[in-house]
Amino acid sequence: MEMNSCREKKGIPGEKNIILSTVEYVFNYARMNSLWPLTFGLACCAFEMMAVNSARYDLSRFGYEVFRPSPRQADLIIVAGTVTEKMKPLLKRIYEQMAEPKYVVAMGSCAISGGPFVDSYNVVPGADKVIPVDVYVPGCPPRPEALIYGLMQLRKKIINPALAEAVENAR
Repeated sequence: MEMNSCREKKGIPGEKNIILSTVEYVFNYARMNSLWPLTFGLACCAFEMMAVNSARYDLSRFGYEVFRPSPRQADLIIVAGTVTEKMKPLLKRIYEQMAEPKYVVAMGSCAISGGPFVDSYNVVPGADKVIPVDVYVPGCPPRPEALIYGLMQLRKKIINPALAEAVENAR
């Protein structure tokens, strides 16, 4: 009995220093904090996407500061702007070249639903008609704060995929 009290007083590693988790949770935590976005700006929303990376909004505090030029180096694509019929196969090919797991953010009303150009013959009515979208950021164009909020929602979706799947099934 005296030996147990001695261990507790001296802080010898033992029963109280155990952390339990799953490997999946640890991997999701690492993914959540180190997303590598792909630069894919199609229209005016791209300016707001670029502004997010400026000193005023400082996207680097979340670990997303390095926008990648190649889809093979990225795991997040931010579709910012109008997706046209001419860009549809390119968007699909870039998405297929990205590493798994991959995430998609549709930024702006044009990327979400075609925006004011939806009745045009060459505008795709939303990026989700081409690739699966994880988070929608509304606005025309959305403010940088809205994109940051959308990325925070993506973080929640990455860290808890079961909750994200339940939300998708409820729709």
